[in-house]
Amino acid sequence: MASHGQSYRAGEATGRAEEKADQMMGKTRGATEAMKNKAQQAKDKTMETAQAAKEKTSEKAYEAKDKTSNMAQSAKGQAQQSKDQTGSFASDKSQAAKDKAYQAAQATKEKASDMTEYAKETAEAGKEKTGGILQRTGEQVKSMAQGAADAVKNTFGMGEPEEDDPIKTTRP
Repeated sequence: MASHGQSYRAGEATGRAEEKADQMMGKTRGATEAMKNKAQQAKDKTMETAQAAKEKTSEKAYEAKDKTSNMAQSAKGQAQQSKDQTGSFASDKSQAAKDKAYQAAQATKEKASDMTEYAKETAEAGKEKTGGILQRTGEQVKSMAQGAADAVKNTFGMGEPEEDDPIKTTRP
């Protein structure tokens, strides 16, 4: 049987070990909370960047559409003016000018459509990229938190024993 002094020292050692374990758990909680905060900040920043890109792309698409519309209106106006100037005396020239104006308006309309499509594709690509970044960030945070928890458990002998480690597989 252990003497009173030995029992006392064993109790002190147990108390110190428990205090150290509490300190380590506190540090782990702090580190996990800090990782969560950093992940949230990264997520917020990514969302802000994606929103800004979306707004800028949308703005550029509207500007292109307005510019194209103005160009088409101008071409139409020029065609009408040309028609008015030539009158009935130059119907062949008037028809050619009208055809040319129509072709110019069609080309402008097609260019506007292409620019709008490009803007939509750019916005979609930005949206997809943002989603991927958020998913990877979440997975990294989850992995880091699990790693920290495993490290604390292993430090205090509470972790799962590894199959190829004969010392850890047999518990007293």
